[in-house]
Formats: sequence, structure tokens, C-alpha cells
Amino acid sequence: MLSEHEILTNLKDSIVNFDIEGIKKAAEKAFQIGIPAYKAIIDGMAKGMEIVGQKYEKGEYFLAELIMASETMKEGMNVLEPHMRAGDIKSTGKVIIGTVKGDLHDIGKNVVATLLKAANFEVIDLGVDVSAEKFIEAIKQNQPDIVAMSALLTITMIEMENTVKALQKARLRQKVKIIIGGAPITPDFAKKIGADAAAKDAVEGVRICNQLMKEKRILI
Repeated sequence: MLSEHEILTNLKDSIVNFDIEGIKKAAEKAFQIGIPAYKAIIDGMAKGMEIVGQKYEKGEYFLAELIMASETMKEGMNVLEPHMRAGDIKSTGKVIIGTVKGDLHDIGKNVVATLLKAANFEVIDLGVDVSAEKFIEAIKQNQPDIVAMSALLTITMIEMENTVKALQKARLRQKVKIIIGGAPITPDFAKKIGADAAAKDAVEGVRICNQLMKEKRILI
């Protein structure tokens, strides 16, 4: 019988090594021996994602590895989430995320969403081709702390600006922080359209979201 420490280590290592079958088995064993789901997620899988993020920043891992790690994390979450109890994990914050109208790319968005979940954020993923109206509706329904918008195509960047303007018109802009990301996105563009920040990649995006939440708590 594996110990709790060994199972948590297996969960962490499965993320780092992109071992989908391994993480399924480790997650099942965690449940079988009574490790709380939240502990398996925070002390096992999230630790693995931290290592993946560090390797990415050092240039040891690249986008392909980030994607594989996020897919591995999803498989582990699929096993553990049904055993989560409300209130088990204190949420870092709530994020609405989506790829803007006219853009169907979702790989980067999906990686960000997975890394945010690993960092204890509650994530509402609106998918791709998300209009300003859909963002507004989701904000009204979910009252998030942060709105994250993604665009890979240069021609869809304008939709980010349109969405910010729509939020201002709906008097919702002051209620949320806005972070944008994607290959063509720069900090200068974020400043120009009135967003709070731009992320060059998924790892930086999570770091910025954590920082935005710290700033929000200080203001409160």
C-alpha cells in the first residue's frame, strides 16, 4: 500500500512527465486511501504544474510541454473533482476567460484556464468566438474578479478593444480587472485599449492574475 506522501509525489511527477495513465491511477489511489480531493489537487497536481511553469520559464519546456501538462492535469481533475466538497478549497479569485469574437483558437486559452485552476482560481470558460455581449452576460451572472481575453489573429485584436468599450458602456468595467493575451498582444496594446495587463504566455498570465488579486485585496 502506497503512503499518502508517495501518492502525492506520483500525482506531481505525473504532471511533470505528462503521464496521463499514471495520473489517473494516482488520483484513484488518492481517493481509495482517503486523501481529500483538495489535498491531492493542491499538494500533488498543483505542485507539478508549478514545476512545469518553472521549467517553461527556464527554457527547458516549451508550449507543447505546457499543453501536455495541462491535458494531464485535466485527466487528474476529472477523477478528483466529483469528490470535491463545496468550500474545500478557498478560491484565489474568479476568472472569466474566452477567445474573442471571430477567433477560433483555443490552445493558449485552454492552457491558461488549466494553470489558473491549478492556482486555485475558479474559472468560467466561455470558449471561442466570444462576443462582447457574451462577456457582459457572463460578468453579470458570475460577478468575476478578472476577465481574461485571448486572440491569436491580428484582425481579431480589435474585438478586445470593442469588448472593453462595451464593458465601459454597461458600467461593468470598474468592477473587473482585464488581462489580455495571445501571440500579437503587447503591453502597449493593452494600455491603448484600457486593459489592466497583457501576458506574453500562460505562465505569466497566471502570475499577473495572482498579482491583480493581491492588489484588489489591498484596495478592499
